Order: sequence, then structure tokens, then C-alpha cells
Amino acid sequence: MSIFLVNADMLIEAIAEKLKEYPEISPPDGSEFWKTAFFKELAPQDTKNFWYIRCASILRKVKKYGPIGVNKLRKYYGGRNRRGPGLNHSAKGSGKIVRVALQQLENAKLLEKKEKEGRVVSAEGMSLLERTAYVISRQKT
Repeated sequence: MSIFLVNADMLIEAIAEKLKEYPEISPPDGSEFWKTAFFKELAPQDTKNFWYIRCASILRKVKKYGPIGVNKLRKYYGGRNRRGPGLNHSAKGSGKIVRVALQQLENAKLLEKKEKEGRVVSAEGMSLLERTAYVISRQKT
């Protein structure tokens, strides 16, 4: 079952619940106070689940766009930098959040690094994504 045939929000939430079982994936100390980008005013409100949802989202994006690196993922998690009366500009998201999440997913054997190309989903990560997508598709029917 392809991950692209199910609703992305449902898939990310289901994978986030499964990532809580991995001991390698846990929110770093102080991450409840981190903003997700410099142009944001506040940190995420759902501090208990934020880290797992972001890791699940990154896992899905690496599958979809991989091989991919930190800089390109920062662009995906970026947004609009509103500069008062001036024109708005696009801005990148937090690099530390993306980098630490990628490192934790690598330690959990869900991602692997390709030299000079970026990260790709490992066989174990692919299995997790596909099995979860299959379960979600079976629930809908």
C-alpha cells in the first residue's frame, strides 16, 4: 500500500504514535521552549506530541522527496516572514529541530545517510510507513 494513497494527516498521526515506542526518539531537553522558526512568536502549543509529529512528518517527507538534506527540509518547514509595513519574504524553518530529528531517526534505523546526496528511508522505515498506510486504508473501508 502506497503512503500517497492515504490522508497525510492521518498517516503522520499514526506514525507519531508508533514513534513513541522507539527509545531512540524522544524530545531533547528544553525543546518545549524552542520556536520552530525565527519568525514565529511562540513555541508549539502541543508540547507533548510536537516532537513525534515532526519526526513522523520528516520521515514521510524523506520518503517522498529523498534523498534530501537538512537545508531542503528547512525550506519545507519554513513560512512567511512578515516584516511590518515592508514586503513579506519567505524564510526557512529551524535547522536544529530538523537536524536532531534526522539524527534520531537514523539512530532508530528508520533513515540512512547516502554519501554526498542526503538521507533516504531505510528498509525498516519503509516497512513502518507502508504497514501504517495499509492499516489506515483498511480502516476507511
